[in-house]
Amino acid sequence: MPALDEPLRKTVGGNTAKVLAEQLNLHTVGDLLHHYPRRYAERGELTRLADLPLDEHVTVVAEVSDARLLTFNKGKGVRLEVTLTDGSGRLRLVFFGRPARHHQRELVPGRRGMFSGKVGVFHRTRQLAHPAYQLLDRDSDLRDAEAWASELIPLYPACAKMESWKISQSVGTLLDSLEATGWERIVDPLPESLRRERGLAPLPEAFRRVHRPATKADIARARERLKWDEAFVLQTALARRRHAESQLPAVPRVPRPDGLLAAFDARLPFTLTEGQRQVSAEIFADLAAEHPMHRLLQGEVGSGKTLVALRAMLAVVDTGGQAALLAPTEVLAQQHHRSVTELMGELAEGGMLGGAEHGTKVVLLTGSMGAAARRAALLDLATGEAGIVIGTHALIEDKVRFHDLGLVVVDEQHRFGVEQRDALRSKGKQPPHLLVMTATPIPRTVAMTVFGDLETSVLDQLPAGRSPIASHVVPAGEKPHFLARAWERLREEAEAGHQAYVVCPRIGDEEDAPAPARRKTAPAEGDAEDAERRPPLAVLDVAEQLGRGPLAGLRVEVLHGRMQPEAKDDVMRRFSAGEVDVLVATTVVEVGVNVPNATVMVIMDADRFGVSQLHQLRGRVGRGSAPGLCLLVTEMPEAAPARARLGAVAATLDGFELSRIDLEQRREGDVLGQAQSGVRSSLRMLAVIEDEDVIAQAREEASALVAADPELERHPELRTALDALLDAEREQFLDKG
Repeated sequence: MPALDEPLRKTVGGNTAKVLAEQLNLHTVGDLLHHYPRRYAERGELTRLADLPLDEHVTVVAEVSDARLLTFNKGKGVRLEVTLTDGSGRLRLVFFGRPARHHQRELVPGRRGMFSGKVGVFHRTRQLAHPAYQLLDRDSDLRDAEAWASELIPLYPACAKMESWKISQSVGTLLDSLEATGWERIVDPLPESLRRERGLAPLPEAFRRVHRPATKADIARARERLKWDEAFVLQTALARRRHAESQLPAVPRVPRPDGLLAAFDARLPFTLTEGQRQVSAEIFADLAAEHPMHRLLQGEVGSGKTLVALRAMLAVVDTGGQAALLAPTEVLAQQHHRSVTELMGELAEGGMLGGAEHGTKVVLLTGSMGAAARRAALLDLATGEAGIVIGTHALIEDKVRFHDLGLVVVDEQHRFGVEQRDALRSKGKQPPHLLVMTATPIPRTVAMTVFGDLETSVLDQLPAGRSPIASHVVPAGEKPHFLARAWERLREEAEAGHQAYVVCPRIGDEEDAPAPARRKTAPAEGDAEDAERRPPLAVLDVAEQLGRGPLAGLRVEVLHGRMQPEAKDDVMRRFSAGEVDVLVATTVVEVGVNVPNATVMVIMDADRFGVSQLHQLRGRVGRGSAPGLCLLVTEMPEAAPARARLGAVAATLDGFELSRIDLEQRREGDVLGQAQSGVRSSLRMLAVIEDEDVIAQAREEASALVAADPELERHPELRTALDALLDAEREQFLDKG
C-alpha cells in the first residue's frame, strides 16, 4: 500500500499525476491527501453566484435558468449563452463555434450541474467562457433521490487543466487503494495519549471524513483532527528550535554602570516612556544570558523602537562588542545613521578629536559608497574601532569582517530573506544576539508570533508630543471634487509652513507595457475589473501634473528607488530641512523616514497597497506637535472589497488590529517559509486568527514533549512527520530563524 511520500503516479496514473504536479504542485500521496476541499456543496443547494471573485478559477453548483443560441457575422458565427441562477445572482456561460450546438442539447433550463472556469466580465456581467461542467441532475432511481440530493460534494482548489471533480476522482482512487491495502504505512504524528485525552479521530478516519463526508458533523470532526496535526507538528518544530537555541553559547552582554549607555541616557532630552523602559529591561535580561537572544520587537509606528534598539546596541558596545543595524533601503539606512549620530552627539565620535571619552564610532555601510569611504568603514569594523554599523545588504558581503559582533538588529524584518539575516549572524565569533523589529506585524510575523517561536516585546505607547492622525478615504472616481479639495487642503498646510508627502504605486519611467505587468500590487477579490481599467498612477506623472496644476508655485520634488543614492540623500536632506514643500514618492518613504514638520500624506491609488503598508506610510506624518492628515485616494466603487480595506485603515490607528485584518484577508502564507517563494503553505486547515486556542494548546503539549524528549527518540512517528514537513530547505529556515 502507498506511504505518504510515495509518488502519485503509482496510484492515480502517470498522466493525471503529471497534471497534478505541474498545475497544483501535488507530487506524493501525502500531498493529495492533504489537498483538502475548499468547501462542500449539497446537490440540492445552489451556490451564491453574487459573490464570485473576478479573475479566479472557480467551481459552482447551480441551475440552468435560460439558454439561447445566437448567430453573428451574417450567420457564420454561433454563440451559446447560458444563464445560471441561484436566487442571489446570475452567471453567464458562453460557448462559441461548433461545440455550442452540442452544449445546447445538454444545458437546458432546469438542469443542475457543477461548472468550472475562470470568472471574467463582459458588458459588466460576470461570465465563464467555455467552462468545463458535469451535470448532476441525471435521472436517478426515485428511492435514492433524497440521499442523492443531500450528498455533500467536495469542491477542491482547482485549475483550468484539473477541475474539482477530476481531483475528487483522483482522491477517490487513492482512498479506495488505501482501503483495499490497509492504512498501516500512513504515519500518525500525534502520540496516542494525546489523541485519547483530546478525543481526536485517528488519522485514517480523518482523511476519509474530510474527503468523503456523509454529514457536516463528519467534516467538523475531521477538521478538528487535521488542525491538531498541523498545529502540533509545527509547534514541535518550533519547540525543538527554541530548545536548540537555548543550548547555543553566547557572550553575556552586561553594560557598565558608568559606561556608554549611562552617558547616553544622561544626555537624552526627554524621558523614556514606561513601555520603552519595560521593553528595554526585557532585552537587557536577554543580553545578559549565556545563550543568544531571539526577540521580536513589535511597536506602533512612532513608538520609539529605534531608540530602544539603540540602547541595546550601546549596552553591547559597553562590553567591548559591536552591534549591526540592518536596514532594507539606503534611504532608511542613511536616515537611521543621521538619527543615531544626532541622538548620540559626541558619543558617536569615539577616537575623534572632540569625541567623548566613552564614545564609539558609528559608521554607515551601503552598496553605493565610494571606494575610499568603504575601505575606511571596513577597517573600522575589522579593528573594532566602530562599535556600531548601520547598513543595507552591503553588511552581508563576504568582505565585511567584525572584530566582535555581539548584536544584530534587523529593522523591518519582513523585508529580508532568512538567508540574508543568517549571513549577518554568522559573522560573529559566537552566535550574536538577535533583535528583529517591525512597526505593523505583517501576516507571517503575526503567525510566527502566535506560534510562539520568538520571544516578543510590544511597544504600544506613543511618546509624549506625538499628534493624532486623521485618516479619510477620498473617492476620486465617484466624487472628483473631493480630490480637488484634497489638493486645496495640502496647499493650505504648505502655506502654513508645513510639508506633505504624495505617494504613488510606481515610478513612471517604465517601458510601455500592459497595465497588469506594471501593477505592483495584485487587486483583491472583486476588484480586478476596476483595477485593470488603467495603469497605476506614477510618481513622475503625478509630480508634473501637480506642479503645473493644483500645487503650482510650491516646491515639489520626487523621490524613488531608481535615483542615484546621492540624489536620494540630497532630496531627503532638503526635505528634512524644510527646503521642499511636497515630496512625491514611491513607498521608499514607507519606514523610518522622520520629518516632524510633515503633516499631510496623500496616497494615490491607495487600494493597490496592503493594509499594513498603508499604516506604515501613514506613520510618516503627525510626528511633530501639529496634527497629521492622511488621505487615501481611490477610484474603486463603494461596493468593492478594496474600499472596505481602506475604510478599515481610516477607522483605526491601532496597528495590531490592522495586522489582524491583514492576516484574515491574506492568510498566513507559509509559516515555515517565505510565502513569495512559491512553496505551498504548510497551513492547509489551520487559520492563525481563528484557531489561536488550538495553537496555544498544541504549543503547551509540544513544549512538554520536547523538554522530556528533545530528539524525539520515544516518538518516531512524530519524527517521521517532522522530516516530511521540514524538508532540507525548511529545516534550514527554522535553524536560521
